Amino acid sequence: MISVFYKDGLAEIVTELDKCGVKIYSTGGTQTFIEGLGVKAHAVEDLTGYPSVFGGRVKTLHPKVFGGILYRRENEADLQQAAQYEIPEIDLVIVDLYPFEQTVATPGATEQQIIEKIDIGGISLIRAAAKNFRDVAIVPSVDQYGYILDLIKSQGGCTTLEQRRHLAAEAFNVSSHYDTAIFNYFNRQEGIPAFKQSFTEQRATQLRYGENPHQAATFYGDLSARFEQLHGKEISYNNMLDMDAAVNLIGEFGTGAEALPAFVIMKHNNACGVAVRPTVVEAWTDALAGDPVSAFGGVLITNKTVDRATAEKINEIFFEVIMAPGFDADALEVLQTKKNRIILKIKDSAAAGCGCGCGKQFRSLLGGVAVQERDAKVGGQDSEVKQVTTKGVTDEELKDLIFANKIVKHSKSNAIVLAKNGMLLASGIGQTSRVDSLRQAIAKAKSFGFDLRGAVLASDAFFPFADCAEIAHKEGIDTIIQPGGSVRDQDTIDYCNANGMAMVFTGLRHFKH
Repeated sequence: MISVFYKDGLAEIVTELDKCGVKIYSTGGTQTFIEGLGVKAHAVEDLTGYPSVFGGRVKTLHPKVFGGILYRRENEADLQQAAQYEIPEIDLVIVDLYPFEQTVATPGATEQQIIEKIDIGGISLIRAAAKNFRDVAIVPSVDQYGYILDLIKSQGGCTTLEQRRHLAAEAFNVSSHYDTAIFNYFNRQEGIPAFKQSFTEQRATQLRYGENPHQAATFYGDLSARFEQLHGKEISYNNMLDMDAAVNLIGEFGTGAEALPAFVIMKHNNACGVAVRPTVVEAWTDALAGDPVSAFGGVLITNKTVDRATAEKINEIFFEVIMAPGFDADALEVLQTKKNRIILKIKDSAAAGCGCGCGKQFRSLLGGVAVQERDAKVGGQDSEVKQVTTKGVTDEELKDLIFANKIVKHSKSNAIVLAKNGMLLASGIGQTSRVDSLRQAIAKAKSFGFDLRGAVLASDAFFPFADCAEIAHKEGIDTIIQPGGSVRDQDTIDYCNANGMAMVFTGLRHFKH
């Protein structure tokens, strides 16, 4: 049975089948094509007794076709029924599918045109032949033409069980891909943005290992769409986690000509160094100063082109990955002196989120997948902050508050960020108590000799009590940004007013689990 949309590469297969004395059934344009080669093709209509009906929607859907494919050759009852109803033995099915995805992607394609490209007979033939792989060989797309041609030539038209099983696996891969494309179309039609590609559609890259050497790992996706790797070893699973976190954070600081240079040092999905400065080298220097210990082995990212002066400074420490929208030629010469260092040029498509433009985040858990909208807002930047204390904030303090809030948004909860003059001083992350996070941040900042007087504090969620404001005040931190929303907000406000502190509410919580 041969019924295909695309004829490229089919002629040689037909010729070889004819040499083997194979009886060919076909339909419509495929039959015309085969007979144009001087090879006899029997019309499916002559087998079924029915013409192609309903505008071609029904051609092969008939017991004499599907019976010939599905009946079990070793089953006596099946053999008797095949003989009783004059059902032929169909041992090879070559079929492809209507170009549904191409039609969806065609500008101006109407819904009716798209719907008509949902294949029914073809997908049914593929599944039927694949199901009965013990007796039937299935060629589900032009991608398998070369494989079946080699078998026909080398094995005289015969196939082995192992070869038919292989073709069946390819067939179910084709059908899965096709059904996913149709699902995605209808899912988008319902107003629920979906992945442009399912896992089965995306490139699979085997990684050296996962988070730890005893864990196997595979990456599904196309990193080349987001980055151009200029140098270095293969990217690891852990590299990818930090890269994703770094790309999302650096996106908060802009990439256009008007954006100031920003530098981020990422370690274990949390920023250990962030600074915004007039030049890239200054941004790097102050980002590193935030935590020069944790920066060892980290992932670096900037929103500006890296020049030689910056490269020479960066080259003084060990790090795994550096990402930037560009690198000056002499800067690359410096950075490439380390053989395994991964250097990635960020492409325009390297944006936050899932990568398909739908603004969704996907996470596997409890044997399933949870989907949520990406946290695309930053309190103070995207909305008016609400001054809740008697004392207000200056313009410079507000800049620092928004800066700190950008970082706390991308830090593991519970999270506290201390910042000053466009620089991350320290953060407290991943603690089960917000008080513990604050104390962690204070201790870390002091360990690197930072003066906390004049620093600002950002919290990813509200203060349930006034204790954090009290701890901060004792260290000279008198300016706070937080979402607000606690039933005891007034306690914290009262403490701030009594001690000359300024506090603003954003109304936006930024939990990151």
